[in-house]
Amino acid sequence: MPPEPTAPSTPPVPPTETLADAPADEAVLPGAQLSLADAVREIERHVASGGWDAPVRVFALVGTARALESSPELAGQLTEQVLAAAQEDPTHLTSIEQEGLPSADDLEHLLGELAWPESVDGAAITVERVILPPAAEEAMPAGQDEALAYLMAHPDRQDVRIAVGALRTGESWSAIRTRKHDDADAVAMGQNLVPGLLEALRGTLAG
Repeated sequence: MPPEPTAPSTPPVPPTETLADAPADEAVLPGAQLSLADAVREIERHVASGGWDAPVRVFALVGTARALESSPELAGQLTEQVLAAAQEDPTHLTSIEQEGLPSADDLEHLLGELAWPESVDGAAITVERVILPPAAEEAMPAGQDEALAYLMAHPDRQDVRIAVGALRTGESWSAIRTRKHDDADAVAMGQNLVPGLLEALRGTLAG
């Protein structure tokens, strides 16, 4: 089972994030990639059900079939739909939210504190961000307090929730929802929409 550290982390208001805009066609994804896409989508919807202004949340991703093999009692915690999917698809993934996170000042340091045992096939994280148009970013003050005030007051700011997942085998997936268009049908999906965050998440799976 994945580690469950014990000190909940409450990160400060996050900085802006550079987002790409190249969604993928899920109909043509290979098995492991499609399973990861499904897992990230479900994680984003689960987190969205709790509303906005939420802390960072971290999930271990484990192969459902292998997890059931090593821990048969897990079957009692899964729905019939999930059990049937795991029987049909050996790449099916189950997400396990980590109930406690290492104490950290920011997201970069939090991810630097995470490490996973070999029994974990991948990881996912959800985080809220504030993004601005490129021209507005260029005018942002250098000081942290001034930059935060500038972000929060800017009329063109957008609040977004980002969910990203990565597997040890290299697959990645991202889901992005804006507060302005807070609807499951308006969530952008793609393999590499948030390259910097995905790279940091992959780092937790290395070694």
